[in-house]
Amino acid sequence: MLNKIIQTALHNRLAVLIVGVLVVLSGIFVVQKMEVDVFPDLNAPTVVVMTEAGGMAPEEVEKLVTFPVETAVNGATGVRRVRSQSTTGFSIVWVEFDWDTEIYRARQIVSEKLAVLGDQLPEGVSEPVLGPQSSILGEMMIIGLTADSTSLEELRTFADWTIRPRLLSTGGVAQVAVIGGDAKEYQILLQPEKMKHYGITLSEVMEQLENVNTNVSGGIHYEYGNEYIVRGVVQTNQTEELAQTVIKNINGSPILLQDIAELKIGAKSPKTGMASNRANPAVLVTVTKQPNVSTLELTDQLDRSLENLKKELPADVRMDSQIFRQSSFINNSIGNIQRSLIEGAIFVVIVLFIFLMNARTTIISLVTIPISLLITILVMHLLGLTINTMSIGGMAIAIGSLVDDAIVDVENVFRHLRENRMLPPEERKPIKQIVFDASKEVRIPILNSTLIIVASFLPLFFLSGMEGRMLVPLGISFVISLFASTAVALTLTPVLCSYLLNDKNKKLDEKENKEPWVVQKLKSGYHRALEQAIRHKNWVLGCTGACLIVAIALFFTLGRSFLPAFNEGSLTINVSTLPGVSLEESNRIGLQAEKLLLTVPEIKNVARKTGRAELDEHALGVNTSEIEAPFELKDRSKSEFLEEVRHKLGELSGVNIEIGQPISHRIDAMLSGTQSNIAIKLFGTDLNTMFRLGNQIKEEIAGVEGVVDLNVEQQIERPQLQILPKREMLARYGVSPAEFARSIEVLLNGVVVSQVYEGNKAFDLTVKAGEESRHTIDNIRDLVLDTPNGKVPLEALAEVRSASGPNTINRENVARKIVVSANVADRDLHSVVSDIQKTIDEKIALPEGYHIEYGGQFESEQAASRILGITSLLSILIIFMLLYNQFHHVKQSAVVLINLPLALIGGIVAVKCTDGIISIPAIIGFISLFGIATRNGILLIDRYNELRHEGLSLHESIVKGSLDRLNPILMTALTSALALIPLVIGSDLPGNEIQSPMAKVMLGGLLSSTLLNAFVIPVVYLLISKNEKKQ
Repeated sequence: MLNKIIQTALHNRLAVLIVGVLVVLSGIFVVQKMEVDVFPDLNAPTVVVMTEAGGMAPEEVEKLVTFPVETAVNGATGVRRVRSQSTTGFSIVWVEFDWDTEIYRARQIVSEKLAVLGDQLPEGVSEPVLGPQSSILGEMMIIGLTADSTSLEELRTFADWTIRPRLLSTGGVAQVAVIGGDAKEYQILLQPEKMKHYGITLSEVMEQLENVNTNVSGGIHYEYGNEYIVRGVVQTNQTEELAQTVIKNINGSPILLQDIAELKIGAKSPKTGMASNRANPAVLVTVTKQPNVSTLELTDQLDRSLENLKKELPADVRMDSQIFRQSSFINNSIGNIQRSLIEGAIFVVIVLFIFLMNARTTIISLVTIPISLLITILVMHLLGLTINTMSIGGMAIAIGSLVDDAIVDVENVFRHLRENRMLPPEERKPIKQIVFDASKEVRIPILNSTLIIVASFLPLFFLSGMEGRMLVPLGISFVISLFASTAVALTLTPVLCSYLLNDKNKKLDEKENKEPWVVQKLKSGYHRALEQAIRHKNWVLGCTGACLIVAIALFFTLGRSFLPAFNEGSLTINVSTLPGVSLEESNRIGLQAEKLLLTVPEIKNVARKTGRAELDEHALGVNTSEIEAPFELKDRSKSEFLEEVRHKLGELSGVNIEIGQPISHRIDAMLSGTQSNIAIKLFGTDLNTMFRLGNQIKEEIAGVEGVVDLNVEQQIERPQLQILPKREMLARYGVSPAEFARSIEVLLNGVVVSQVYEGNKAFDLTVKAGEESRHTIDNIRDLVLDTPNGKVPLEALAEVRSASGPNTINRENVARKIVVSANVADRDLHSVVSDIQKTIDEKIALPEGYHIEYGGQFESEQAASRILGITSLLSILIIFMLLYNQFHHVKQSAVVLINLPLALIGGIVAVKCTDGIISIPAIIGFISLFGIATRNGILLIDRYNELRHEGLSLHESIVKGSLDRLNPILMTALTSALALIPLVIGSDLPGNEIQSPMAKVMLGGLLSSTLLNAFVIPVVYLLISKNEKKQ
């Protein structure tokens, strides 16, 4: 079949060239249209359920809101984990589905489950809302608004009602969250003493205010053949007009709202969040995109919208859209990896020209690269894949292998042409016949070696979870590239050889009848070395075995981790204080942190969120600040820079600091629900006991080498003011518990009774007691409540006391949990976690009913390593079957597999000489290397067998076969290896982080396997074959 393909291509040379041109044009067109992003879609199918619960304490939120929602969604089809967080007035539940679940189906399932809640949620609690459908990497831009004279209220109003709607109208935007400034509301501040004076009850006030600002319809009026729509225009946005509302008539005298309350425009209370930019008060707007939307295209659209919005800004307002832009990381990453790909191609050109010393053969071989890459892009487009650092990384790693088929083919054709020239004119064959014979000769071993490389990549496709989502596209692009290069080598390469190497009408240059001087020198030196190796077989095998033993010993000294650290060019820093600290105090501490960060030379801009925006799934307590700090490294390393950042922030007393990066931060959160590398999850029932145990764990593991940013979730007691009704007094005064609870809610928390419209802007009209009536605990005790027997102070009906309760209650799969989190620095993840586990097992005694689970990157690393370990055995078995299918000889197939340990030697040494850590990408590099390294062995064994079949002796076959294949073996090995150098050198550049560990392993392994293969394979083949008869 392969011979038929080559023959057909040579008989239809013009058609093959036309198809090649069409492929190039189509590929160029498609690459301009394809979606570009930083990573493949890493989003685990997750549905977020958010419920606003007024001013409820966390215990009530957990019991009355979170638990019913969890119960409804638990056990639903495909649900693998349910996490929740209950905080003051807010419940958030994350429902995580199996990775293969379609997100729309998941949202439908959750919606159906929530529908059965019905009236289970208490009055005053809003309906559960599904969070926007966004990716884990969906947070793509943060915009800061600051001003000199414009008030924070005006700034927030502009953000809420001008910027937010405009950005939401942009296709592809999932959510726009606004935090900071003062959210505007119209306030009716009741004065209980005046109400008592006029004898007006709270229920009378609420009854009159229920529809105080609502327009009504008067139907249709007909007169003189005309039709009029009748409207009762009651709405107003003037507080003076609202103040004229009649509450009650007493003896013919109207009591107006202004007689018993103060009406004003103020900031919504209580505030849930504050923000700043460069240590100045600000409003921050965070834009989140929908899944499968091009970040770069959407960023361009948003930039155009922001440019138009700048024209509408007040003169003193500044808009900063450079605080955080995911597009910057994407552009840097894609640019770096494209540069690595181009630089790798340049290395390939140099190698080809040195070995061939012929411009035409070099061009023929190089044509394979762009055409194979463009075919890969076309196929990826048809499969619905995107261009990202992983897919381009797969191509960059494959760049050297892409020309391997063409190199072997072109080199063999060139050698046959050289031999043909030496023949008398009458015996020379036509060019097409020479090309066909030469291509046919090497096609089977090359195809088999391609299939073996593909088989070596199979373990990668068994990865599941986030690591599978990230790395499988790399494998897909690599495999497609290899098959594309094989297709090109079967069709276009022979055609180009027949055109460009057809020199029958040209006087032959004597130089073209000889091999390049570089090849001659190499073959001469190799011939002598090979003869020595054959004479000293035991010495060769002994040295190789010693090298392997040393490599295995080194392997057990290597560290292990999940993924390499990214270099995103921005930090995400969490600063958390003790729960119970006010928003204003937390804001002050966050401001100090900003000022300290701005003293670090590499940081020029910072933006901070303290607390949370409304209905934002990124829920932070008011005691926590999240700071984005973009940086640009200059004269020192990233580790030195981070060390200074930690040192500066260490000046803050009484706070916990966690330092991460935007994307890494969110990947960690997706893996374990915690924004750190390591999550030690403690499950139990009593929050105080759990917090005590958590602090014990923190103290014990603080001394573990490599542990940084150690933090215990602050699920601790915070101050509460409890109002406990005296049931007998309520009964005596004739007040029902419901009436009592309603009065407390209205007077202290406030209730929205209507909306006030300013054009298209709607603001809440809120009723509550005036500040002077609730300023202190004594003021609250003195509040007067209505009873059928008149007004009585609150303290007569209830006990008002100071107490404490949890600030936040976190749960996972219906069990309470508290997390001790940490990051890792200057040491590998696996060793740190192993030491942590050992310390906890030895020094922490858990009560009955409490247990610990380890999450985060460690959990994923273990799962991925197990999968790769098992499937790599399957991969090796498939490789052996392919080898046996070619050679039909068990021993010869085993000889080729010797390349595996030979490659292992260089791969391990490469890891040891660089960072000394084996990550999941490095493991994939080892597995892939096994397939690539077998190519050389296949070429040698196949040539040995061919020469023995022609009648040469065993020794002659080994020596001649090794010399014949030296040129293609060195070229394929060097092009594959040297093309990886840019990825190895640029390991710290954004975009190269995942590919670099693979490239290091493959580079070291290819160099060692090629060097040792040249001597070990001939020696072993000689040993297994010397007693066999010539075939």
